[in-house]
Amino acid sequence: MEIINNSFIIGEMEDPKLLHNKINKDQDDETLMEACKEFEALFLSMMFKEMKKTVPEGDLVEKGLGTRIFEDLYVEEISNEVAKQDAGLGIADMMYQQFKKGYVSW
Repeated sequence: MEIINNSFIIGEMEDPKLLHNKINKDQDDETLMEACKEFEALFLSMMFKEMKKTVPEGDLVEKGLGTRIFEDLYVEEISNEVAKQDAGLGIADMMYQQFKKGYVSW
């Protein structure tokens, strides 16, 4: 159990539902942020794949199915890593704030 401050612990003893609501709110916030980061990773993956299509391919070596699968997995992993960083591109943070302030309902 994480101790927030003394007044919260005293209030918890008076009303056990207070702690339950606090824990649920924290879990909901974490779940919302995780969903926003997953959306940012998906967005980045789609963007990187479209960017990759603009690069001309060389005729020196023909790409097989395995190479294309590897490249797609690589792009997805890069997208996930960028989204996991503290700020990422900032899309996840902007979405999180909009959901929290009630501009968007879910």
